Amino acid sequence: MGYSFVHPTGVTLYNPEKAFNGYTLMSIRELGAGLIDMNGNVVRLWKDLHGFPNKLLPGGYVIGSLGIRDPAYGYQDQTDLVQVDWEGNVVWKFNRLEYIEDPDNKPQWMVRQHHDYQRDGNPVGYYIPGMECRTDGGNTLILCHENLFNTKISEKRLLDDCFIEVDWEGNILWSWRASDHFEEMNFSDAAKNAMYRNPNMLENGGGMGDWLHINSMSYLGPNQWYDAGDERFHPENIIWDGREANISAIIDKKSGVIVWQMGPDFSATKELRRIGQIIGQHHVHMIPKGLPGAGNILIFDNGSWGGYGTPSNVSKDGIKADHADRSRVIELNPVTMEVVWQLTASELGYKPAGIFDYRFYSPLTSSAQRLPNGNTLITEGTGFRVFEVTADHEVVWEFWSPFTNAVAPTVYRTYRYPYSYVPHLAKPQETPIPRLDIKTFRVPGAAAGQLANQIKVAGTTGYGDKQELCVSFGEEL
Repeated sequence: MGYSFVHPTGVTLYNPEKAFNGYTLMSIRELGAGLIDMNGNVVRLWKDLHGFPNKLLPGGYVIGSLGIRDPAYGYQDQTDLVQVDWEGNVVWKFNRLEYIEDPDNKPQWMVRQHHDYQRDGNPVGYYIPGMECRTDGGNTLILCHENLFNTKISEKRLLDDCFIEVDWEGNILWSWRASDHFEEMNFSDAAKNAMYRNPNMLENGGGMGDWLHINSMSYLGPNQWYDAGDERFHPENIIWDGREANISAIIDKKSGVIVWQMGPDFSATKELRRIGQIIGQHHVHMIPKGLPGAGNILIFDNGSWGGYGTPSNVSKDGIKADHADRSRVIELNPVTMEVVWQLTASELGYKPAGIFDYRFYSPLTSSAQRLPNGNTLITEGTGFRVFEVTADHEVVWEFWSPFTNAVAPTVYRTYRYPYSYVPHLAKPQETPIPRLDIKTFRVPGAAAGQLANQIKVAGTTGYGDKQELCVSFGEEL
């Protein structure tokens, strides 16, 4: 992607007048869950509380996981899903989905949670005015793993995705298994053939096929479409996306049937062709009622690689058949399938399109949260960057995570919450950070030089929002 070897970390840009000011919760791998203020100060760290993802609840409670399964036998499985208070005391825990006896490991109960969960009171887990997660009761919807065989998909062992709903006491009240609905997912014959041969077999995790790889799951919540009589959008229905299959879908919670789906084939209708191929997406969810854009679907379309299809010059076996070296955030109307808002590298000022698309690109992880003021908080995971943009695509806050290492070289997902969620702390000072002029800024000790004496102006170019000098050192361009 062409990042500099040396660049600032922490908050590099902040406009308090235009940002939705509050605390941002993120996972600081190998340390725990970290809460930062708008100037990037870590105001609270819940040690060893690893988030897949972490979510903040009113009153300073946090949900996350304590313990990760040995990766030699399980892929991304969390052992215990817990809720802790401000001091880090566990006030709720669930792990009794499956009793695991891995070789050379102590037998234990595990929840096998990964990527997402939701607590009663809030359909998506981020801040919605008047729609708060319960902290002392209620059900929890959890995305989990299950190992199984399904010869309709492949003869190889599969790492399947399942949803469970548990009450506060840990009783499993409802469940849904993705592989049971394989025939509903509209895979082409070519995709089925490719998947049968190789259902995305993992190199680690005990040799299983992570055929779908669901990475987000949430309730729809109250919405205008259901209010108007469209049963597909019942508030209790569940929206999810499968990264490896390029599918986003909604299931009817009562029957388990898929009632709305987008992908994997984005050439199937003129509406899908206008959207264009979505690849490897993350954090697909319906914007909740009470927020700008309510009822629309928000998607972080990673680009990168994903999908099953015909073998080609980019996929010799039809696995990861779709490729795009760019990311985008899309907001679309789920009834008309019209894109009503988007963010790409072009909207961020990197032009011309196509050449500089890679300047906004996260092949893995990532998310997008709609904020009450109409802004969108975006996690560009593999770039270690979190930023907030207005509806007009102005960046009003930017944070480059310093909390990265070879073990966890991404920022999975972050959330912004109001100060009122943390009554334990006084409201922090909000210090504006103006945008640096990178044409004149120099690292201390580096000579700026007298460029005017060394260069010959050769013209201007329209790259970026402003006209910039294009210069030549001693020869014509």
